Amino acid sequence: MALQVNQPVSREQAKVMNRFDITKRMVALLRNEEAVVGGIGYTNFDLWTVGHRPQNFYMLGSMGLAVPIGMGVALAQPRRKVIALEGDGSILMQLGSLATVAARGQKNLAIVIMDNGAYQITGGQKTLTEEGADIVAIARGCGLHQSVWAADESAFEELIALSLKEDGPWLIGCRIDSEKPKDTTERDPPIIKDRFMRGLGVK
Repeated sequence: MALQVNQPVSREQAKVMNRFDITKRMVALLRNEEAVVGGIGYTNFDLWTVGHRPQNFYMLGSMGLAVPIGMGVALAQPRRKVIALEGDGSILMQLGSLATVAARGQKNLAIVIMDNGAYQITGGQKTLTEEGADIVAIARGCGLHQSVWAADESAFEELIALSLKEDGPWLIGCRIDSEKPKDTTERDPPIIKDRFMRGLGVK
């Protein structure tokens, strides 16, 4: 695994994976009530569909804030591992958050970027990752040295497992397909907030 982190594959070399499949693989590795913040859009919908956990927070309409919210949770509960799931379009809106995470050196935070090069939920318009922007390279430039493209599904699982065991912060880039989600997140913000707070033991 150290070899992949130190000699990462490029975005072009990374396999295009199925978003629902790798979300399911990630959730299957969660054993210790880790918090997961799902960014808006299909990434969020897949997290919902995989299976409800009280430690999941499903964002609705707040584009680009999965990493800042994940950072807040990680700061508030430093003994809990936190994963922020974000799309390429959303993280491009909040690149400054990567520098903040790096500067803080948030050990219990991992960021997973689902990159299909499109604003899929609004019609499939291209994002700048499709025009050459490399989120992993940008993250490394911000100081997130443990940033890497997942070469394939097996590598993704190994990286998630490593991020749950070792200190971060981590950023795992995933090339994903554009398959539509199987379901849509329940759109009830008070219930989502209440369930998450109870899942974190703060209510």
